[in-house]
Order: sequence, then C-alpha cells, then structure tokens
Amino acid sequence: MPKLLLVEDEVSIAEALSITLEAEGFQVAWVKDGADAVPTWERVRPDLVILDLMLPGVSGTEICRTLRNRSDVPIIMLTARDAEVDRVVGLELGADDYVTKPFSTRELVARVKAILRRAPLGAAFADESPVEAAGVRLDRARHEVRVDGDLVDLPPKEFELLAYLLEHAGRVLTRGQLIDEVWGSDYVGDTKTLDVHVRRLRTRVEEDPKDPRRIQTVRGVGYRFTDT
Repeated sequence: MPKLLLVEDEVSIAEALSITLEAEGFQVAWVKDGADAVPTWERVRPDLVILDLMLPGVSGTEICRTLRNRSDVPIIMLTARDAEVDRVVGLELGADDYVTKPFSTRELVARVKAILRRAPLGAAFADESPVEAAGVRLDRARHEVRVDGDLVDLPPKEFELLAYLLEHAGRVLTRGQLIDEVWGSDYVGDTKTLDVHVRRLRTRVEEDPKDPRRIQTVRGVGYRFTDT
C-alpha cells in the first residue's frame, strides 16, 4: 500500500482528500502544521508528499527545500489559483508537480497515480553508457553529471531531462515529447513545469543562463541541446 504524506491546514480539504485517497488504496498520514511536516516525513517515509504552500508554522516552500535537500521523494504542491510566484518558486525548489485550488480530487488522484507509476530513474534507458555533448557528460550508471569536468549535482527530474536532451543532442524536441519522456505520457499538467525545470537546468549547465548556448529554445516548438 503506497504511503502518502498530506501537509494541509484546511481541514475540509484534507479530510476530503484523505477519504478519496484511502478509497483508492493509499495510506495517508495528515499533518496540519508545517512544523510537523519534516518530522512526520522522517517517521513515515512516504512514497509521495502532497504539500500546501500556505501553512502555519513553517512555510511550504521551506518544507519543500528541506525535503529536496534530503530526499528524492516526489512532491505535489497545492497552491492558490492566483499564486503564480509561489508555484514557480516551488517548482524551482524541486517539486514535481502542482495543483491549483480549488481542484478536483479526481484530478489530484490521477496526478498521484501518474507520478507513482513512472519507471524508476534510468529504467527507460537500455544503454547505460555515458553520453556527452558541448562539454556536458552524463553517466547514468553513476548518476553523475560533469560540466567542463566539474561535478554538478542534479535533482532526479533535472537529471532525466538532461539525459533525454543529451541523448538527442542536435535535434529539436517538442515540449510534448519532453513531457511524455520525462514526466510520462499520462502526465496531466501543463508545459509550465517543463519550462521551469529547463530554467533551473540552465543555471547548472550554462555559463550564462540568461544567454544559454547549450540548451537552446526553439520558439513555438520546444528545446534543443547543441551537439557542438
């Protein structure tokens, strides 16, 4: 039975979600105060975290930062509909997805299932040989990335995204292709998640992220990793 940690201070939302998720076969641990989130995560070790960004005690962004520094556990954020800045900040901190309030519990359950169905990191790659282009070398077997010889630490989703870009260096990849390959064909979010992860990835592999030469934007289509 997959274990979920729900961090949500609105009782009506938390109770409705808990009932729905448990009916779908999940074991749910619920905390209302942000200060209880990390200690509960340490105790429960959930398979996925559903995290509201507006919390008493400790903010959702701080919880997200702490969890991502200590774990690769998938995180789905819950945000207010008009909290665009919060959503972007959460994604930049390493959240995997977000859902805006008010939302359908059916949609959230679908996103939880989609994330948990995804293959383990690297399982989709039959060839474990390192790939390299434009001074960036990625070794899946070691889960290691080097940029101009320097070791760079990447969160799992950025690692997967970079791996796919490098494997297809020189080719234009549409946003749809990248989402299908990195997030899964059953991903139900929009392309903003991809764009935020590309922006974060550029800060790690580009000399000047504002003028990227490795990960190039192809306007109206998607992205291309240069092969030169």
